[in-house]
Amino acid sequence: MAASMATSSLVSNPKPLLSDRSSFGGLRLASTVLRPHQSTGRSSLSVTASAAPKYDLDAFTFAPIKESVVSREMTRRYMTDMITYADTDVVVVGAGSAGLSCAYEISKDPSVRVAIVEQSVSPGGGAWLGGQLFSAMVIRKPAHLFLDELGVPYDEADNYVVVRHAALFTSTIMSRLLARPNVKLFNAVAAEDLIVKDDRVAGVVTNWALVSMNHDTQSCMDPNVMEARVVVSSCGHDGPFGATGVKRLKDIGMIESVPGMKALDMNTAEDAIVRLTREVVPGMIVTGMEVAEIDGAPRMGPTFGAMLISGQKAAHLALKALGRPNAIDGSIGAESVHPELVLASSDAGEIVDA
Repeated sequence: MAASMATSSLVSNPKPLLSDRSSFGGLRLASTVLRPHQSTGRSSLSVTASAAPKYDLDAFTFAPIKESVVSREMTRRYMTDMITYADTDVVVVGAGSAGLSCAYEISKDPSVRVAIVEQSVSPGGGAWLGGQLFSAMVIRKPAHLFLDELGVPYDEADNYVVVRHAALFTSTIMSRLLARPNVKLFNAVAAEDLIVKDDRVAGVVTNWALVSMNHDTQSCMDPNVMEARVVVSSCGHDGPFGATGVKRLKDIGMIESVPGMKALDMNTAEDAIVRLTREVVPGMIVTGMEVAEIDGAPRMGPTFGAMLISGQKAAHLALKALGRPNAIDGSIGAESVHPELVLASSDAGEIVDA
């Protein structure tokens, strides 16, 4: 390989968590020339040999608790969340790399409430592994700026970076996202349908994922609903719930066709996914690989940069729709727009035929 690649290590100090200013259109984050990419701060992941638990492992005893207390704590909190997010600002459907990046970016605005609906028990989609079930995640520049913002370490080549395990990205963004008070993840929940009022998407119809997958085996099991000012569909292209947002739009006549993604072409695909991320019908934005399904764009295979930046672009489109400061209309960060924003909004270059 022409570009030398050193092996990164988690025992070295990863880049510290930075501010919540966006790498998309806010504060410009300086890139580094270090290979592997490391920070000079102390790592929260490092463990010293002298560290010891603050309790006696040979005589450990848990504090007592009643079983009913555990049940009430889980039930009360979940039902409170369902009541809170029954009418919310944004619903992100699908918690893969694009959906998580979108929710992370939107939720930087503390006034915007974000509900994430994910049909799987384990959010993250295909971003727990790289291609062919391998570990490493390859991200083409300049999407590495988003990794810098998150504090995810990587090995760096001239035109791309490599995160040594995809799970490092996914676990990092989830831990930061889900700690925010204006975000709720509803996993093991499927979006079965859309709420549409006056030709505008106004929310989603939800049910337990296992119920959604067994409607043909049981009697009628009616759903629930979440109203939202904006719906972001990030349902991907694989699995039983793949591209369900745009497929439903076609079923109800709001779009004409869903041609499906074309064969693999990394260089064309990633640019196209970001460029074509948009509000496809009033009230509904499409991001990630679902964009390829609706536009007939090529698939990019095991590279992830377009997922991150498409998710960020969808977030700023949602913020714009909500009348909040965003990088699309220049109401924030106009002085330091990054190359990925220029790429996403450019009229130049090849346009993929739908």
